Amino acid sequence: MSESPTTTTAERFGAFVELIARLRAPGGCPWDREQTHQSVKPMTIEEAYEVAQAIDEGDDEELKSELGDLLLQVVFHAQIAADGGRFTVADVVDTVSQKMVRRHPHVFGGAQADTPGEVLRNWEALKEAEQSAAGKAESSMLDSVSAGLPAVMEAFQMTTKVSRVGFDWPDVPSVLAKLDEEVGELKEAAARQPADAAAVSGELGDLLFAAINVARLLGVDPETALKASNRKFRRRFRHVEEGLRAKGRKPADSSLAEMEALWDEAKAQEGRK
Repeated sequence: MSESPTTTTAERFGAFVELIARLRAPGGCPWDREQTHQSVKPMTIEEAYEVAQAIDEGDDEELKSELGDLLLQVVFHAQIAADGGRFTVADVVDTVSQKMVRRHPHVFGGAQADTPGEVLRNWEALKEAEQSAAGKAESSMLDSVSAGLPAVMEAFQMTTKVSRVGFDWPDVPSVLAKLDEEVGELKEAAARQPADAAAVSGELGDLLFAAINVARLLGVDPETALKASNRKFRRRFRHVEEGLRAKGRKPADSSLAEMEALWDEAKAQEGRK
C-alpha cells in the first residue's frame, strides 16, 4: 500500500482500517477470516510485551514496528466485532476520546490540577463517579485491577492505585524495613522442621510483594527491573556456555567451581565496558 506524503494521519489510519476489513471480507484471507477474539487474544498479549521489550532496548525502529503490530491487534479486534454487528473501530476511537476528555477536566474544563498526584487523585474520583452513574459501582477500588494480570504487574498496579488515596508507606526506609522483616519471616519459615511448604510459599509471596513496593517507591518499574536482570543472567550464562564449549565441555559435564569462574569472568568483562 503506497501512501502520498501529503496524506493525513486520519487518511492513513482509514486506509489501514479498510485493509484489515478487506482481509476479513469474503474473498479475503482464509486465516484472517476464521479468527475470533479468543484466537487472537494470545497474539495481542504477545505484541504488548514486544512493545515493552523494544522500549527497554531503546530501539526506535523496533518500537515503531512493534507499535504497528499492536495497532494491528486493536484494529483487527474491532473488525471482528464489526463483522458481528457489535461495534466498529470508530466506536472504539469515540469511546476512548470521550473518556480522555471526561477524565482531564483540568485540560478541557474548569477543574484545577497542578501536580501529577492531583491528576491521579482526580482520575480515581472521576472513574468512581462514572461507575456509579453507569450503575456499576465497584465494591472495591481494586476491582478495576485485573486479576488476570501477571503477578508482578498486578501487585504494582494495586499498590499504585491505593497509594493515590494515601494508603502507602511514608518513605523508602519504611518499606525497606518491611522488606527486611519479610526476609526474616521467610528464613524462620524455611528453617522449620519439617518444612511447611504453605508457610514458605506465603512468606516468599510477602517478600516479593514488599520488593515490588520498594521498586515503586523508588520510581522503578519492577517488571522492567526484573527483565533487565533476566537479560543479564542470559548474557552471563551464555558466556559460561561459550567458555566451556571452547574446552569441548558442556555445563552438565562441568563443576560448579568452573562455571562460577566463568560467571565471574563475564561480570568482570561487563565492568570493563
